[in-house]
Amino acid sequence: MSRPPSPPLLIFDGDCTFCRTWIGLWKQLTGNQVAYAPYQEIAAQFPQIPLENFKSAVQLVLPDGQLLSAAHAIFTSLAVIRSYAWMLWAYHHLPGFARISEWIYRIVAAHRSFFYRLTVLFWGTRLEPASYEITTRWFLRCLGAIYLIAFLSLEVQITGLVGSRGILPAARYLAAVQAGYGAPVWLRVPTIFWLGVSDVSLRLACVSGAIASLLILIGVARRAALVAAFILYLSLVSIGQAFLSFQWDFLLLEAGFLAIFLLPKLPRVWLFRWLLFRLMFLSGTAKLLSHDPAWRNLTALEFHYQTQPLPALFGWYLHQFPAGFQKSSAVFMFFVELVAPFLMFAPRRIRFFACAMTLVLQILIFLTGNYAFFNLLTIALCLLLCDDALLMRFARPKPARPPTPSTRFQRFVTAGLLSFILLASGFALMEIFSGSLPRPAAAALNWIAPFGVVNTYGLFAVMTTSRPEIIVEGSSDGQTWLEYGLTYKPDDLKRAPVWVQPHQPRLDWQMWFAALGSYQSQPWFVNFMVRLLEGSPDVLALLAVNPFPSSPPRYIRARLYDYKFTTLAERRATGNWWRRELEGQYFPVVSLKQR
Repeated sequence: MSRPPSPPLLIFDGDCTFCRTWIGLWKQLTGNQVAYAPYQEIAAQFPQIPLENFKSAVQLVLPDGQLLSAAHAIFTSLAVIRSYAWMLWAYHHLPGFARISEWIYRIVAAHRSFFYRLTVLFWGTRLEPASYEITTRWFLRCLGAIYLIAFLSLEVQITGLVGSRGILPAARYLAAVQAGYGAPVWLRVPTIFWLGVSDVSLRLACVSGAIASLLILIGVARRAALVAAFILYLSLVSIGQAFLSFQWDFLLLEAGFLAIFLLPKLPRVWLFRWLLFRLMFLSGTAKLLSHDPAWRNLTALEFHYQTQPLPALFGWYLHQFPAGFQKSSAVFMFFVELVAPFLMFAPRRIRFFACAMTLVLQILIFLTGNYAFFNLLTIALCLLLCDDALLMRFARPKPARPPTPSTRFQRFVTAGLLSFILLASGFALMEIFSGSLPRPAAAALNWIAPFGVVNTYGLFAVMTTSRPEIIVEGSSDGQTWLEYGLTYKPDDLKRAPVWVQPHQPRLDWQMWFAALGSYQSQPWFVNFMVRLLEGSPDVLALLAVNPFPSSPPRYIRARLYDYKFTTLAERRATGNWWRRELEGQYFPVVSLKQR
């Protein structure tokens, strides 16, 4: 060799399809920092390298004349890319890493045809560097739409829930927090409403959040809009008490927090995959850790469609299917929640399979129940299991922009965000599976929890096998009782289950929870009854039927019924979607004291 090459030259077997496939990817990664050539063309320029060496392993010729081969050559050539440099560091510094790497390389080199077939199975016939520009753009648009849904859904009911004449007034709640905790209260209840809370400010927060959501959706001042939407939604959740304590509220906060830092960079996309993994896997493990027999013997779905909080019409039809179908559906659900999450970190095509399975489950839940924006948000997170090469099939291509290298500040923020999320979520997982935490870790989670940026999940850990329903009744004379009616909760036997999502009628939801226990364990329910006796316009606006439009009743009570779906035969005979039996009294007859 008369003169060493500059830049480094990686020499490979040009007759090997497996080699050409991976070299094609490395060329795109390293650009002009590394040169590539098949030995069949340039072996004569390197007489010091035996031909057998070219056939058995790649060879890397460095500008100083040094010659490397096999795994060492690959790691050195890829070290010019910052995100791949760790492999060369590990090769030189981690005991055993070099030996294991070379052993794996020899196995692959000896079975290149087999590993080419695996490459095609896992990645496809053409390998390209992962790009997430389209993916992140689509996800942020979806997130903006979901934020918009959440804020608008709250705006039409916020004063009835936590307004001055609502069921759980926010001002009273903040005063109790102030008295119980002292300063700094904003760490325990992080909300802008410490500056002042009124019906106007509650509605204004919802409207402002909707405006920020629109900006996220259309891509105008997106980073600032993401910050504003997160702060506003966190503020509403913090004072929403029982009415804004659902898992999807915190899922939206966590996704919204991560989105503030989202760039088309791999490490931050992985944080969303980690979030989706925890959401799905913890939903599956919660069902097993609860030791609920309905989940363990796969009979839970025989009850689920009629006992879920707000059944949907399609759920009524699925409930009619035989037990074998319901058990098969439960097996599929456990596969998606317990197995598919691990595939989210697998190579490209396997990851797409996990994405598809998760999408199928979420669409089925979306069709058969009413879970606000939960399914839409989970589907949006699934987008980040994809890459631009896949989405380009469905998107209009835009002119390619050269990738901009990340700044030192961006790398610092990414490292800090990764460390924080992984550490906090790791502690949360440890607490779930071990039942305890070291005191410092428990204290840290306790301080983080109010901000909703790292959460635990686990929907329907215990399956309810019956459907108690609370029917509230009022009377002006204590003899004739008339029923109040909620808009979406089952009450009228002839009314078909309704499909209301992505809107969430939060009073209807809380009535489902209240029916599972006693009113003594649901303090908000007593306030609800008081507001009906007072005739609060904001609370009455949450109802579909107010049997006392002129003046509130003198007496009020609540009775408990057991509701069940009708069968196909009963439906044909009676026209009813439900049948019910009176179980007894839920809330005693009460009236307001006369002054």
